Amino acid sequence: MTALLPVSAPARRHAVPFLPMSRAEMDRLGWDQCDIIVVSGDAYVDHPSFGAAIIGRLLEAQGWRVGIIAQPDWNSAEPFKVLGKPRLFFGVTAGNMDSMVNRYTSDRRIRSDDAYTPGGEGGKRPDRAALVYAQRCREAFKDVPVVLGGIEASLRRIAHYDYWSDKVRRSLLLDAKADILVYGNAERAIIDIARRADQGEAVKSMTDIRGTAIMLPAVPEGWVVADWSDMDDTPRVPKGDKVVVRLPSYEAVAADPPLYAHASRALHLESNASNAHALVQRHGEREVWINPPPIPLSMMEMDAVYDLTYARAPHPSYGDAKLPAWEMIRFSVNIMRGCFGGCSFCSITEHEGRVIQSRSEGSILREIEAIRDKTKGFTGTISDLGGPTANMYRLACNDDKIQAVCRRLSCVYPDICKNLGTDHGPLIQIYRKARAIKGVKRITIGSGLRYDLAVKSPEYVKELVTHHVGGYLKIAPEHTETGPLSKMMKPGMGAYDRFKQMFDKAAQAAGKKYYLIPYFIAAHPGTSDEDMMNLALWLKKNGFKADQVQTFLPSPMSLATAMYHSGKNPLAPVRHTGTEDVVSAKGLKQRRLHKAFLRYHDPENWPVLREALKRMGRADLIGPGQHQLVPSGNYAPVGKAVGTPFRTQHSRVEFKGNARGPRPPKMR
Repeated sequence: MTALLPVSAPARRHAVPFLPMSRAEMDRLGWDQCDIIVVSGDAYVDHPSFGAAIIGRLLEAQGWRVGIIAQPDWNSAEPFKVLGKPRLFFGVTAGNMDSMVNRYTSDRRIRSDDAYTPGGEGGKRPDRAALVYAQRCREAFKDVPVVLGGIEASLRRIAHYDYWSDKVRRSLLLDAKADILVYGNAERAIIDIARRADQGEAVKSMTDIRGTAIMLPAVPEGWVVADWSDMDDTPRVPKGDKVVVRLPSYEAVAADPPLYAHASRALHLESNASNAHALVQRHGEREVWINPPPIPLSMMEMDAVYDLTYARAPHPSYGDAKLPAWEMIRFSVNIMRGCFGGCSFCSITEHEGRVIQSRSEGSILREIEAIRDKTKGFTGTISDLGGPTANMYRLACNDDKIQAVCRRLSCVYPDICKNLGTDHGPLIQIYRKARAIKGVKRITIGSGLRYDLAVKSPEYVKELVTHHVGGYLKIAPEHTETGPLSKMMKPGMGAYDRFKQMFDKAAQAAGKKYYLIPYFIAAHPGTSDEDMMNLALWLKKNGFKADQVQTFLPSPMSLATAMYHSGKNPLAPVRHTGTEDVVSAKGLKQRRLHKAFLRYHDPENWPVLREALKRMGRADLIGPGQHQLVPSGNYAPVGKAVGTPFRTQHSRVEFKGNARGPRPPKMR
């Protein structure tokens, strides 16, 4: 296992103020050549919330000279030559987000902005950025190896349904013609690759590194193949170190949507690093070989990653330009990674894994002090202590032996596993010690709260509400109806109701007037028009009016995307007959209707809602009554939307999961 602790080898150099982005910076550092050049679709922010910075600083700490080419002009290879030829390899990432999710809305419209670009300007990265950048690196220096990484590579490592082209695409490894693809959190893998490349080994021959995918002409000799190519005849996967699971070929899943869902299920069942097997998928005459997932980092290793010498600021070349993603997180602290929720629409579990990897108390408190002392503009408020979720810090399976063999897709669905530890005590202590740091006036919690876990710790709810809620707290029921919730792998509204009671009680005890902000998803697979109508009625009954609504966006490789594409449910075995069908809202008209139900109070939506309610046989919901959803046609609104007697609480329905979130994902 590769150690991530910074080395003290003779080759190690002192950390530079910023990793160089120009030859002039290299000259000032006395560098004639970079060992490794990272090409990123994001602007360069030297901070541990940005994947390129983590990888760059980690490699630097191991002794290599690392340069960064951020958001290069992709129209020619010349911008990819700006730092010269790297001695070992190019590391290519689309950035903290999948470039297609970054650029297009769920209705496939081009977004006008990009939070990871100075000034929030859109259009600074190409579609399918990892693929384009890899090709340009090849053109710039054809003999330099290309290593793909980041969330775009991670979620496209096998044959995957692509929402924007509405077809199944090949593994990105083939289309980009890269030497190797790194998926998940890449710290161990990238160090292994760099060390072995430095010793003269060809990158494309590194076939045994966990968390990587490579191309092979055939399955190597000595391996036992468990063939999942036929969804009506799937074998039991035997035990052993040299067992590989064969997925249906690219050509087969591209032609057979239910088979695609079957392959997606197989991949997700092989996601526990403790028992996952290698996977292999035929693409034409070649095999995409996917090694088992990376071993989760220990607490000491997590500390080593986050304690590296970051400048904690955007590169000076950006001047005074505002970087929205940086502004959002510059006073926040990432305390853990991973998520065992397993929500079918979300990429976090698929990318970071189900095992929670937590930093130590000391490392977290040191970062808060660093923010206080070094981050420009700090006024005493820490905007978040969290990560993929707010309250999974140090939560884990109580039995290592059980975890080693577990193949559950979620630790909390359909119910919280009896073997899951739910002690929030360490997190409470972090909150208390962080508040006590000199110069810290206030700490809010910005990450999404897993409320079905929070109700297991009344002390945590009291601590959170008393000290860390700034007027409102966001939580994500995602829906109110059983049908869509069962496809999302989310708990029912009973858990929401229990948490709300605890929340309101704690707020009253603290003498505060706080609100819960529930988020919901429109048009998720398994959601009918009636489900959205019932959700709208729940919103009106509870006095919520949504500011913004975004619908489900099928991101590559998620189980919900498999449902959307195939019309089948991969949460259970998929067969040609007897498998549960899943209906999805695909047409623009129906997707807009689902959005309209969430904004039932907007007069612009009333005509389409009236038409839909009549078609659904629910014309009784049209009228001025408190129990009715929209006014009748002869109702003329004046000035603003009406239609509910309840007080409007702050509410915002946002896009959830996939490759976009309320803060830059900590994804490499």
